Amino acid sequence: QVHVVESGGGLVQAGGSLRLSCATSGRTFSSHAMGWFRQAPGKEREFVATIRWDPQSTYYGDSVKGRFTISGDSTKNTAYLQMNNLKPEDSAKYYCVVDGRPGGDWPYTVWVDYDYWGQGRQVTVSP
Repeated sequence: QVHVVESGGGLVQAGGSLRLSCATSGRTFSSHAMGWFRQAPGKEREFVATIRWDPQSTYYGDSVKGRFTISGDSTKNTAYLQMNNLKPEDSAKYYCVVDGRPGGDWPYTVWVDYDYWGQGRQVTVSP
């Protein structure tokens, strides 16, 4: 069993910054990629960002490109999401996702590309 736990986030004013962290625990495994999705009340789940370890590559959703940065450590199966210049429309619950299977068509932008996910972490941006 693999457990995925997000931390960080919280409340910030528009224009501010927040950082989310994602860690895994449980059985030993090697992740192939990790990513972030978000979902606001009444809205569909949205792809945010993903990072693939080998070959290393990142990909972002259009709404966060240029403002968010994904990073991580493949040896520790950890990922981070640095969020800058936050806007009220970024308010949502953010979910960390982990892909444990190599292969597939990059970029991995749909939920089913991933095998494990966390419970989510709230990010709220006030006007």
